[in-house]
Amino acid sequence: MEQPLITCMAAGIWQRALSLGVVAALVVACGQDGAPAAGQSAQAPAADHPGKRTYERYCHSCHAAGVAGAPLFGAAADWEPRIARGMDALLATTIAGIPPGMPPKGLCTTCDDERLSQAIEYMVAAVR
Repeated sequence: MEQPLITCMAAGIWQRALSLGVVAALVVACGQDGAPAAGQSAQAPAADHPGKRTYERYCHSCHAAGVAGAPLFGAAADWEPRIARGMDALLATTIAGIPPGMPPKGLCTTCDDERLSQAIEYMVAAVR
């Protein structure tokens, strides 16, 4: 079974995240009452979406709080410029990573392209 926290720590991301104030951002995100913030969509993707599990396991920790500039889950304003570039560009960026915040493949180093695409599609569905 994969252990994303261990992978994160091994990659040195945990230390960088702490220095960026991730803990504070996560505390703020956890304290939200569930109502969408300004610019966020109230519509959620289907509960049985094939990318949901990957998102929850590997993507949520950054995309729920906007860590290191990650587009917020459900925030159309964050996602629209990225969506405009196309799904192929989103996948390519995810695979390559976005220094210094997002390592290649995010935190899912064992994900194949299909699994990454499904997670991206899940996040995009939240703003459509």
